Amino acid sequence: MKILIPGGSGQVGNILARHFHEQGHTVTVLSRSPRPAPWREVVWDGTNEGDWIRDLEASDVCLNLAGRSVNCRYTAANRRAIYESRIQSTLLLNCAIGALKRPPRLWVNASTATIYRHSLDRAMDERTGELGGNEPGAPDTWNFSIDVAKKWEQAFFCAATPRTRKVAIRSAMTFSPDGGGVFDAFLGLVRHGFGGPQGSGDQFVSWIHETDFVRAIELLVAREDLDGVVNLAAPNPLPNSQFMRELRTAYGSRIALPTLGWMIEIGAWLMRTESELILKSRRVVPGRLLEAGFSFAFPDWPGAARDLVARWRKVNR
Repeated sequence: MKILIPGGSGQVGNILARHFHEQGHTVTVLSRSPRPAPWREVVWDGTNEGDWIRDLEASDVCLNLAGRSVNCRYTAANRRAIYESRIQSTLLLNCAIGALKRPPRLWVNASTATIYRHSLDRAMDERTGELGGNEPGAPDTWNFSIDVAKKWEQAFFCAATPRTRKVAIRSAMTFSPDGGGVFDAFLGLVRHGFGGPQGSGDQFVSWIHETDFVRAIELLVAREDLDGVVNLAAPNPLPNSQFMRELRTAYGSRIALPTLGWMIEIGAWLMRTESELILKSRRVVPGRLLEAGFSFAFPDWPGAARDLVARWRKVNR
């Protein structure tokens, strides 16, 4: 199988490229800054057509992950980059795929679980979940993220591609032991004694282990009856206080200093990121994956945390 991954140079892209390369598939990553890798990397800017069109036409599957990282302060310039990097690249692929004589049979486009409203009261699946936007008291940054997510999906589904099946993946945080990833950041808090609840600790954490993320993508490739929107998240999100407690247990830490809301705001400012990534309650469940018979290797956080910590230790001995 020939797999093209636009925007595949980040953490999730590396997870997918590494897996499919090891499985013997032909992997090509489209990147603004190609670098040496076991697979092929080709330059693209996410805005203009180029030589990468030939790779797109030769591919069986397109996994588009393009988009500027949201781990930044939401300044005007960063907001514009976050928005344009997602919308423009998706519209560009729509035009390119629509013009191909031999388009890929499947196009999976990244989306985000943050599209759902801040939810403490119930879980959000694809059929009954409530999209967010302008809820009373919601910070402007939350509304911005939701607006980007909605327009991202609109750009993806705006054009028909009769010969290419489309799936938008509303992904929760993907956890792997790789350095610099989101799991590494959470574990860093535990390692430095700040493993207590963050904010109230009531907000739900949605997550997915990298093994299940990859297996879910494989299911989407294999199941030609699946299209539209699919949540990629473990079936058992849990409150932040429990999430941090299980991570402390997995690491063997007894120190559990809490991180209060005002501390998170200051820390986010110092780290040049946004508190939304921690304080918004994402209670997302994978309704369509479960309906399709998908069996999670890591359905619960305690088991996933133990596995991730053990593998992190092997890498960081």
